Amino acid sequence: MSWKTLAVLLVLAAGLGGFLIVDNQWIAPKREKVASAKGRLWTVEAKDVDALTITRKDETIKLKRAGDGWEMTEPVKTRADGGVVNEVVTSLTTARVDREIDPNPSKLADFGLEPPAAQVTLEVKGQAAPLTLSVGGKNPTGVWVYAREGSKPAVFVVGESVARDTARPLVDFRDKTLLAFDRKNVSAVDLAVGDGSRMTLEPEEGGKWTIVRPGPYRADSDLVVDMLDKLGAARIREFESAPKSPAAYGLDKPSRVTLWLGKDKDRTSKTLLVGKVDPDKKGVYVQREGEKDVLVIPAEAWDKVPKTVAMARDKTVFPYAYDKANRVEIESAAGKVVLERDGLSWKITAPEAFKADSGAVNNVLWRIRDLRASGFLDESAAGIPRYLSKPDVTVRIWEEGAKEPKTLLLGLSGTVRAGEVTGVAAPAGTGPVVIVDAKDVRDLSKSATDLRDKSVVGSFDMKEVKGLRVSVGGKRLVLERKGDDDWRVLEPAKGAAKEFKVTGLLLALRGLRWKEIASADGADQARFGLDKPEMEIAVLKGDGGELAALAVGRADDKAAYVRSKSSPAIYAVDPKSLEDLRKAPTDIPG
Repeated sequence: MSWKTLAVLLVLAAGLGGFLIVDNQWIAPKREKVASAKGRLWTVEAKDVDALTITRKDETIKLKRAGDGWEMTEPVKTRADGGVVNEVVTSLTTARVDREIDPNPSKLADFGLEPPAAQVTLEVKGQAAPLTLSVGGKNPTGVWVYAREGSKPAVFVVGESVARDTARPLVDFRDKTLLAFDRKNVSAVDLAVGDGSRMTLEPEEGGKWTIVRPGPYRADSDLVVDMLDKLGAARIREFESAPKSPAAYGLDKPSRVTLWLGKDKDRTSKTLLVGKVDPDKKGVYVQREGEKDVLVIPAEAWDKVPKTVAMARDKTVFPYAYDKANRVEIESAAGKVVLERDGLSWKITAPEAFKADSGAVNNVLWRIRDLRASGFLDESAAGIPRYLSKPDVTVRIWEEGAKEPKTLLLGLSGTVRAGEVTGVAAPAGTGPVVIVDAKDVRDLSKSATDLRDKSVVGSFDMKEVKGLRVSVGGKRLVLERKGDDDWRVLEPAKGAAKEFKVTGLLLALRGLRWKEIASADGADQARFGLDKPEMEIAVLKGDGGELAALAVGRADDKAAYVRSKSSPAIYAVDPKSLEDLRKAPTDIPG
């Protein structure tokens, strides 16, 4: 190929590439725009429409753009539902004429156009004259609707959606937002419920809320946030078209919810007047202060508003950092027990040193953390001598880095409510004194025995288990583990073993818990049938040594007596907890 031919090909390629770029960037979009506009009634874009008017037999709806949204100017001046208005405007600006029916009809009434069902007017940016459309009745198939543009005589048909959109009820075009606000911008909330409760709530650091009047008291922050979220999300269900007297809606003496937004000179407020609940409508009547409309909103939005100071208060009895607790003392009629954190577990250091049942200790700490007041008796520590001069339970909790503990006092009062004795609690030194469930007081009265680790055999690593030796009533079973899950029977006859049954036996052994200590030092074994055990189980390591061992002696319907390798003590256990262990010689082989 000569250099001249190559040069010509390069020029042609460059020209073709340039054409493709121009076509993709400019020509094709214009071509698509022309194609999309073909057959349309109007060649305007929805974004250029500044105002929409729909005139019907009994009403006129006027809407105009307001910033990024829309507002209604007739029949009432209010916010419009921007989503609905944009949908209708888009439907009208993209409407297509299917065909002309009559270029100069003698009777417009034949097409439902005298008078029309709706008269539509669009005011378009940059155009002096508005666009108008008369919408009539449907054609015989119901798929199309008759229409006329402006003063032009011709009648044509457009899609039925045009009739549907222009017939939408007034309420569709109204904004259903009850109160538009950003929760993060709320600087205070005033509540005035009926003729009684009055309170002011203010936000604090870390998402907390405080009742500043009356008070100050800690507020139930979750409740306040939930209330604001429900008010912010509430949608208006109905607009009362012909409001009666305020008394008919309970709005002659309304409750008031006022949200203060912003701070200092930028501070504004929005107030909601709340009337009575209508059970049939599952809603409540409200008014926005300064507006005449009576609205119906979902009853659950009002249900979330606290009606009394007591409802709005934080009912946490004893706030403390659960994850930072490293020492606990519990003093009650059951004695005094001292616990200290030991890594991820807990240990008892007094009255004697024992391993603690970490699950039981954590349950106590969770119970204290989740303790809630059902009423308030005194707001300060001054009421403690009156109600808790001799507490039934005293709990002290030390948090990491703290020299002094936080102390919780609990007791049973002489007051009876609903046939039950009530409980009383208070953080020592600060108060308040509150009412709690008597069961909480009783359940927090723990002894060292209650919180001890009651494992009989003790914990062992299942992965280290390489063999088992079981003897029940003279029947002997010896098992060997090959690999991770392959168990084999060695005695009484070699064969396969059911792996899931072996795992169940090991878990039952590891989970065995004692009810009572029958003999702390293991004395008098014959009395408990442990001089000649009825059942013995040994958990073996790879070298044949014992990881754990259990001997079972005498048993009756109430208790079975056992002893493990890890302790000399003889324990009483629930006889039902040994059933799977007894079945091992017959259940496991196979």
